[in-house]
Amino acid sequence: MAKRIEFFYDIISPYTWYAFEVMMRYRKHWSATIELKPFFLGAIMKGSGNKPPGFVPNKAMYMMEDLPRLSRYFNVPLNMLSDPGKSMFEKGSLIPCRFLTATDMLYPDCLENVTRAIWMELWNKDEDITSLPVLERAGKVGGLDDEQLKNVLGHMTEQVTKDRLKAYSDLALEYGAFGSPTIVAHTGGKPMMFFGSDRFPVLANEIGEKWLGPDPDNLKSGL
Repeated sequence: MAKRIEFFYDIISPYTWYAFEVMMRYRKHWSATIELKPFFLGAIMKGSGNKPPGFVPNKAMYMMEDLPRLSRYFNVPLNMLSDPGKSMFEKGSLIPCRFLTATDMLYPDCLENVTRAIWMELWNKDEDITSLPVLERAGKVGGLDDEQLKNVLGHMTEQVTKDRLKAYSDLALEYGAFGSPTIVAHTGGKPMMFFGSDRFPVLANEIGEKWLGPDPDNLKSGL
C-alpha cells in the first residue's frame, strides 16, 4: 500500500512552522504522499482538554529560549512576536485558517506557498494575520493572482469552508490530536499519530524511510 502522511496544522503555532518546512523538504526524499490539512487549533485545544503552553509560566519562559535556537537548527527565519498574547490568543487564527481552507478547496496547488507566506507575515514580520490586507499580500506572495485571490476571499466566509475546517479539526481529534502539528502516517495498518516538530526520526523509522536531518539537501531554505 502506498505511504500517505496527513499533516494537520495551524499557522498560529511557531513549532508547527519548523515541522512544516521539514515535511515539505522531505517530499522528494520520501516515497510518501504528503497531504496538508489546515485545522483550527482552538477547536483542538477545546476538544482534547489541552491548554496552550504559553499559559504555563515555566513553559512560556522556556519557549523564549527554545524558539530562537530551533530557528537556527531548522533553518527557518522565525522571529519572536512583540506581543505574543495579543497575536496568539486575542486575535487568534480562525480568520487565516479559513483563508487557508478556502485556498486548499479552490487552488490546492497554491496551499504550500500561501501557508508559508502567512507564516512569514506572522512569525517573521510580526504582522496581524487577521487583517485582510495582510492575508491578501500573503496570498499574492503565495502565487494567487487577483482573480484567484478574490475568489478565496469570497469563499472563506461560506459555510462549506467553515464545514471543511471543522471536518479536518474533528478528524484530527478522532486520531487523538491535542496540539499542532499533528502528523498521521498511513502504511497499510493502523494509522500512526505523531505530535510536534521533533518526532521526524521516529516517523521515518516507522514508515521505513531515512532521516537525513532537518535540511536534507544541506542548502539554505531561501525563506
